[in-house]
Amino acid sequence: MTLIRFLACLGILSCVARPMEAFEPDKDVRIAFKKGAVVITVPTGAHLKKSFTGVILTSKSGHLEVGPLPKADAKDELDEDIYHGTIAIPVAGQGLAGEVSLDVQYQPCTEGTGGTCFPPTTQSLKVNASDIPVLVQAKAKATSEPAPRGGAPSKPVDSVPGAPRVEETVPVAAPVAVVAPGSAAAHSTQQGLAALLAIAFLAGLGASLTPCVYPMIPITMAIIGTKGGGKIRGFLLSLSLVLGMAVTYTALGTIAALSGATFGSFAQKPAFLIPVSILFALFALSLFGWFEIDLPQSLKARLQGDTPRKGFGGALVMGLVLGPLAAPCVGPIVASILVGIAKQGQVFAGGLQLFVFALGMGVLFMAVGTFSSALPRSGDWLTRLKSLMGVVVLGFAAWNIRLLAPEWLNAAMWMAVLFVAAVVLGAFRNAEELGAGLQKALGLSLLTVGLLLGVKAVESGLEVSLLPKADAGAKTEARAPSVWIENDLEAAQKKAKAEGKLLLIDTYTSWCAQCKELDHKTWPDPQIAAWIKANAVAVRVDCEKGRPDLQKILDIKSYPTIILRDAEGRELRRQFGFQPANELFSWLKRP
Repeated sequence: MTLIRFLACLGILSCVARPMEAFEPDKDVRIAFKKGAVVITVPTGAHLKKSFTGVILTSKSGHLEVGPLPKADAKDELDEDIYHGTIAIPVAGQGLAGEVSLDVQYQPCTEGTGGTCFPPTTQSLKVNASDIPVLVQAKAKATSEPAPRGGAPSKPVDSVPGAPRVEETVPVAAPVAVVAPGSAAAHSTQQGLAALLAIAFLAGLGASLTPCVYPMIPITMAIIGTKGGGKIRGFLLSLSLVLGMAVTYTALGTIAALSGATFGSFAQKPAFLIPVSILFALFALSLFGWFEIDLPQSLKARLQGDTPRKGFGGALVMGLVLGPLAAPCVGPIVASILVGIAKQGQVFAGGLQLFVFALGMGVLFMAVGTFSSALPRSGDWLTRLKSLMGVVVLGFAAWNIRLLAPEWLNAAMWMAVLFVAAVVLGAFRNAEELGAGLQKALGLSLLTVGLLLGVKAVESGLEVSLLPKADAGAKTEARAPSVWIENDLEAAQKKAKAEGKLLLIDTYTSWCAQCKELDHKTWPDPQIAAWIKANAVAVRVDCEKGRPDLQKILDIKSYPTIILRDAEGRELRRQFGFQPANELFSWLKRP
């Protein structure tokens, strides 16, 4: 008898201790309709986020009123309300007949070692209309509405005769407060949106200082500065250009949020970066006066023209075109906004944040356009200014593909840029004045550096040594096999728990330029390598070929994404895009 009891206890313990493997959100979470309520049953070892829980009527006829969500029984590590076990959402209807189709929405998360949150999931539920309590005291609206994510419907269902109270199925769950228009809670929500918009605007201002934006400044001056018309017209033209950029970012970001795609991923692929660099090189040659980039005369007459009312269409179109060109730099910033959109579950509010972000990024262009339009439209100074702007644009064309090109091609590209800069500065012209002499000296210096880069290009391409070199020390291996685990997130999490360390996750793809920049500049840093060795288990995840399934599981919106978890697998924070070694080190040490 003792042996039987021992084996029974052992079996129970093994079931409890067994981790949730191959969790399937649409199968392991069960839904049913009982006593006038949609009942959701969550398996042991998992929970649902309250903010993503709701019921929607998908049938074309009738109206469904969804009652207040039950009170959460716990909070997760992000201080968000969550549900365990069984929850019931009361509903009542009007004008329903036959079989009614409902969509039940939720976001499940597994707990314990290797626990993670899955994307929001929807299950369909068929219910007989006769089983749904009739809505008699509330006037139904013309169309059905889902329960707001994170809030309650406009009228509780449990006040309707025949509709069950939440306590009938889940005794511990009490109705949440109703958020009525104009109430303090609604005012708080509006204040929260205002704060998010302010943050998005400031993020846009910061994005305007990234390298990808610099070459767009001379292009803006070329588009607006040549039209004349004073500061007011220049401001309106630049505003049209910025609105075009804002439309582009809002559209791309909203599509990414709806589709679950990674914003900025397309902007880091060679298929995007190389054509953009070629386009900027053509812009540079145009600024040098080699040729003019112009529209067909008929289209130019419609969009630009010389009358006071014309020209704004052309600026708007250029904004639509120029917007995506800055995507390689602003992708991580936009990805941060998209994560917020996913948490809010409100695409419109998220799209508005992206629009305000683009307006913030456009402040610089509006300033440039306003004052450049007041400058004289001809003269030798303008020719020299356009040439200098051409050097900036040409330099960006080389910088944009620096991580895609081999070492010899990088050296050759920068040699060409420096040669052009030397010519523009007058390295081969006679200098009679002091200013011209200083320009020539600077040009000759750049020419010298360019010649050294030419030697480096030949050495790298032909694998020969033309100049003496100092003895090179041993290179730091950023991801030695003994330090970084490849793709096996589950094994890394188990190791972190066993050793009581943090888990550092670096996600990447083969086409991600900023991922390679992390490899070359950040991960080899001695202080970061020492911190990882002492405090964390590090795993790198190839979300393209090695573990594509982890893109959704880890909710990756942009590459690179760096995630820091505790020993139990709970996410502490995440970082987007390339970070210099000192900034990432401060981020890692943060309590």
